[in-house]
Amino acid sequence: MDNITIISGKVSKKEKLKEMWDYKEVLYFLAWKDIIVRYKQTKLGIIWAILNPVFSMIIMTFIFGNLANMPSNGVPYAILVFSAILPWNFFSAALSGTSNSLVTNSHLLKKIYFPRLTLPISSVITSFIDLLISFGVLTILMVAFLYVPPIKIVFLPLFILLAFIIALGAGLILATMNVKYRDVRFVVPFILQFGMYISPVGYTSEVIPEGLRFLYSMNPMVGVIEGFRWCIIPTTELYLPGLIVSLMVGILVLVLGIKYFHKFENTFADLI
Repeated sequence: MDNITIISGKVSKKEKLKEMWDYKEVLYFLAWKDIIVRYKQTKLGIIWAILNPVFSMIIMTFIFGNLANMPSNGVPYAILVFSAILPWNFFSAALSGTSNSLVTNSHLLKKIYFPRLTLPISSVITSFIDLLISFGVLTILMVAFLYVPPIKIVFLPLFILLAFIIALGAGLILATMNVKYRDVRFVVPFILQFGMYISPVGYTSEVIPEGLRFLYSMNPMVGVIEGFRWCIIPTTELYLPGLIVSLMVGILVLVLGIKYFHKFENTFADLI
């Protein structure tokens, strides 16, 4: 009998999108599994999604609001900080989860076939659910301070989408690298820790000298965080050049991340 060699052919972008849609149930299952695993055997369960940002808000409000006496744009400092903690925690959790999504699900990659892209996407969706839960805390803060957000809050989903794009794009690159170089999982926490200090989480971008404002905005999360504040705080001015940079960098990172991911996805099961 002649030997038969099976060679994987190139799949068009349209076919890949159709395949993702055909496997949408797998995406739902993976996202639900991530939520269960994250809070498995914890006494407080999903309440941790509330406690983590609350503790961060208390610490930053005390340090930046009370000790450093940073400006708060005329709103309670707790709301100023929490409006930035929401997108940052979402990005941080999404990037961390996405970068480890292939390695932590190696048993699935070796046993069955499904679009590999569903693994990192499910990690971002899991972080998005935590974000929705944390929004409840922001609502409580607004009620406690008798604060009414401006009508601009209707644009908030656009900035959530931008954070989604940035986290997924960067996560795809790190997840692909993590398959071959396991050092990546140790590098990501340092990246996130450093990134929080160079992002306007505990302070506003207004404290940055005007001459450095554009360079500072090269960090794409600056535009996202300031966009959140612009939607929630009426006195916040949106730095349009910074937002454009965030959007361009986010789209570029997503495109590069998808290309890099697809380039090596056929080797994941062998290397992992």
